[in-house]
Amino acid sequence: MANREKTIQTLQAIVTGLSQQANGHAIQSRIFASKGFTKLAEKYAEHATEERGNVNKCIDRILDLGGEVKLENMPEGKVCTNPIDWIKYDLQVSKDGLAWLKEVTEEARDDYATFEILRDYYVDEEEDMYWAEQELELIECIGSQNWILQQL
Repeated sequence: MANREKTIQTLQAIVTGLSQQANGHAIQSRIFASKGFTKLAEKYAEHATEERGNVNKCIDRILDLGGEVKLENMPEGKVCTNPIDWIKYDLQVSKDGLAWLKEVTEEARDDYATFEILRDYYVDEEEDMYWAEQELELIECIGSQNWILQQL
């Protein structure tokens, strides 16, 4: 991203979208905890914390570039009470986000500081996608009831 303003806009888009996603994961964590799905509750609480860390890195980079950080509105996010429905939804969010993130990461190759932030975020999101894919494959193999029992 040769254009500083474009870099700031991209980072701001991540700050806005990922803040919403972190809040969504924190909410899902509490929903899963209330249903006794302790492992899922812990997984999504940790995920929310990781995402907030990525948001902070993007905010810091915007400030380093002399940009102004904004607190933007986002549309209402999805909340699920069924953990399997949530994992399917979250997997699709990861897939969609990774396609866009790959593009903007490639554009940032000449801005090493921004590139590193985006690359690290990409790796984190890719891990999340692989985890969701694995869990859905496990559900397919052992059945949803057996998988749900493992989440208690």
